Amino acid sequence: MGEAEPYGRLCICSLVSILSQVLPRRLMRNLPSTDRLLEGAARVGYGARGFVYLSVGLIALMAAMDLMQDAVGTSGAVGWLAQRPFGRVWLVLLGVGLWAFVLWRVLQSVFDADREGTSLKAWGMRAGQAISGVVYGLLAAGVFELLDEVQANPAAEDIAENQQKAAALLEMPFGDWLLIGVGLAVGGVAIGNMVRGFRSDFSSDLACSADICRRVVPVARAGYVARGFALLPLALFVIIAGFRASAAEVSSFGAGLDALERQPGGSIILSLTAIGLVAFGAFAFVEARYRRIRAPDDLNPLN
Repeated sequence: MGEAEPYGRLCICSLVSILSQVLPRRLMRNLPSTDRLLEGAARVGYGARGFVYLSVGLIALMAAMDLMQDAVGTSGAVGWLAQRPFGRVWLVLLGVGLWAFVLWRVLQSVFDADREGTSLKAWGMRAGQAISGVVYGLLAAGVFELLDEVQANPAAEDIAENQQKAAALLEMPFGDWLLIGVGLAVGGVAIGNMVRGFRSDFSSDLACSADICRRVVPVARAGYVARGFALLPLALFVIIAGFRASAAEVSSFGAGLDALERQPGGSIILSLTAIGLVAFGAFAFVEARYRRIRAPDDLNPLN
């Protein structure tokens, strides 16, 4: 085999070899290439992310209009979905889609699918994609947990789960500082989203006409700014919890949205934020259709 073959490609080749022995040759010839399969997984993943944030935004908008009691975050939106008709079917489809998005994040961060390179800025981008992959992996795992137990109150369960995680962190050495660090990291993600909303050229990643790009870029900008703004209250809650060494101070994404509503003019603030979150979800659907997605040139980790 000459020099050591990249481990990732070796695994895929081994899988294909096993399938070729199990499946009929005619069926094997009709299977899409690895690149097409990875592209399909990424597009399904973007669609799943869009569905989650579209749900969060719509629920927050209904809360602002007093049509629902509480806004919810991503986990809460999944819990709310579980209570709808055919909830288990939706959960399975959403869980598979989110795991597909996690796979794409791994290809971006570890195998540099976006060809970012190895500059300091590129490593920062890939680190952010890795963190995103972890977050969506936790969400995807939570989706399948709901198949065994449907939450009675998604908003309350979301807060309780976050407080349990914070309590476990506080029990570790220097747990209060670790919790403060988590809050600062959430705040950094929030500010990073807002900065990206104002400065990024979203059209550069899209394979669509100039007219379509001109229409969807403002949607992306509104979505990223709103998502960052919505994360700021959660970051503040976590930082305060770390300073007070109290897991009870930790809240959730949805509770952060509710905190926005309690401010002067809160209903308008929450409505605008909710519309922005809907825009973020809508742009994820645009990415599912038009984003430039290529399998990595080399499946050698961290090249």
